[in-house]
Amino acid sequence: MSSTIGALIGLTVAIVLIIRKVSPFYSMLAGAVAGGLLSGFGLEGTVEDMISGVKDITPAILRILAAGVLSGSLIVTGAASSISDTIMRKLGSKSVYMALALPTMILSAAGVFIDVAVITVAPVGLMLGRKAGISRSAMLLAMIGGGKCGNVISPNPNTIIAAENYGAPLPSVMGANIIAAAAGLLVTVFVILPLAEKFLGKGEAGYDADNSDEGTDTRLPSFIASISGPVVAIVLLALRPLTGIVIDPLLALPAGGIVGILATGNLKKTGECLVYGLDKMSGVAVLLAGTGAIAGIITASDIKDTVIGMLSGWSMGGLFMAPLSGILMSAAAASTTAGATIASASFAPTVLAAGVSPVWGAAMTNAGATVLDHLPHGSFFHATGGSVGMGIKERLRLIPYESMTGLTLCAVSTLCAII
Repeated sequence: MSSTIGALIGLTVAIVLIIRKVSPFYSMLAGAVAGGLLSGFGLEGTVEDMISGVKDITPAILRILAAGVLSGSLIVTGAASSISDTIMRKLGSKSVYMALALPTMILSAAGVFIDVAVITVAPVGLMLGRKAGISRSAMLLAMIGGGKCGNVISPNPNTIIAAENYGAPLPSVMGANIIAAAAGLLVTVFVILPLAEKFLGKGEAGYDADNSDEGTDTRLPSFIASISGPVVAIVLLALRPLTGIVIDPLLALPAGGIVGILATGNLKKTGECLVYGLDKMSGVAVLLAGTGAIAGIITASDIKDTVIGMLSGWSMGGLFMAPLSGILMSAAAASTTAGATIASASFAPTVLAAGVSPVWGAAMTNAGATVLDHLPHGSFFHATGGSVGMGIKERLRLIPYESMTGLTLCAVSTLCAII
């Protein structure tokens, strides 16, 4: 129990420091050190666990930096502005939320990590949000909501690990949450976002000067040329679920960026695109390193055993234990992948013993892991906020609405399992 309390205190220290406007990276380092020492790991053990946590998140850091190539190409070549102009003309301002949520959902469903999916769509989202007159907060919330909906039906690590731990076929687990994903998208676009507008505000609030029309030429590239980069990236990423050929985002996203530069005729601006993209993503990468440090302390603690003890004797049975374990573990780790991993590994035997099918056990756990994976001590919180240049205080305001999308996914998935 002592390490559970220590880890929770460490999380609290990190969150309080972040809210007090201390550098998020150093806040998370301080929280990790405090949590490790209070958990009884000692100085050496605390440092080892922090380093282990950073190692685990290194692949995400590399993917975030690689995404800068595509992001930079969209902005510097004017492709993002061209895409947003076309979407506005075709769909109109009333459909802007769907225009932001649906592409992010498709990317995430294709196997792109949800934070990378949001980062990929963000350049277009910034342009579209300004032109449509919606706040940056609402714009980001639309992309996050779409990403969460795609994540529960994707071949991402959270779905794969949940399926493996429950002994269920991956395609079946992905398919089980299709109804939940569709419901989550509709609720996000037509219920949650209009509600959030009343509190998050409208208009250009929060947009930086460099988020305006960024194309360096007055003549924007054609729509076909502008979407060539994202399309190539999506096609490459979609090869995994369609053909079994795995093209990692580390390669697919830069490839899309290079294609976009060539298609828009901006080969001479390749260096400018790379510098711009790296500059935007480097700050996010530093934040992810801090997240990994505190995640290492959480993983080393006995939070998992404490939660198992709390839920194992619950009279409601294994059906509700599957989504609840996903919710609690995603809150502890602030990560869909970590939440789904720990929850499915720890609770699968109990859930299956209660008569729940492997497919629905995995599907509900996976959906539950989307409810609180966006808390401030996790990488998703900082990666998505950083993708649009959003400060900590402003990013915190989105948490209740993100949770509503996750709860919708979890509730519909559980309802489908009962039916």
